[in-house]
Amino acid sequence: MVLGQAINAQEKSWDSTFRPNNWDLKVALFKSFPNSKKDIVFLGNSITAGTDWNELLQIKRARNRGISGDITFGVLQRLDEVIEGSPDKVFILIGINDISRNIPDSFIIGNYKKMISRIQAGSPKTKIYLQTLMPVNNTFTQFKNHYNKDEQIAAINAAIKSIAAAYKVTLIDLHPQLLDGEGKLKKEFTQDGLHLNAAGYQHWAELLKSGGYL
Repeated sequence: MVLGQAINAQEKSWDSTFRPNNWDLKVALFKSFPNSKKDIVFLGNSITAGTDWNELLQIKRARNRGISGDITFGVLQRLDEVIEGSPDKVFILIGINDISRNIPDSFIIGNYKKMISRIQAGSPKTKIYLQTLMPVNNTFTQFKNHYNKDEQIAAINAAIKSIAAAYKVTLIDLHPQLLDGEGKLKKEFTQDGLHLNAAGYQHWAELLKSGGYL
């Protein structure tokens, strides 16, 4: 009976076709912007979308391709816009919204593999950087569907590490760099237990700079 009651998140209903309300507008805007082979593309959801990367990193080549609320299926659908520009680098951080929407690990992992395969095939000179999912902090209340998913986040991150090794792309392990002593996203880096505040973005930027990824 206990097993019957313990419904795994992966067995709940999920929808691969979900797109945020402003998804079409954002994609149209991205397509309207000029491309350069010197571009450094940051691809993801609201965590990526939430800062001005040129200002944060003090460079002129950064391109923000984050859409708040996006999932891996949405990134795959709009990936051609990134590939056709043949950018110098692509930094990928996506998946926490998939987890919140009960998308099974196998599909998230499969979508990561598809992203890399398509970028490598369509723009072989582009350097790909996979970033592990950031932790969350359930002492906040705003994003309850995203909290208490630590085990699934860990599983996806383990898969991301394996994928990076298998496809010979660079891994940036953000997750441990943002943890507090209790395994949660540090309060000093977040405003709501999910998204980063200014200090969090500064910390992320320092990790990218000190790691020599830029």
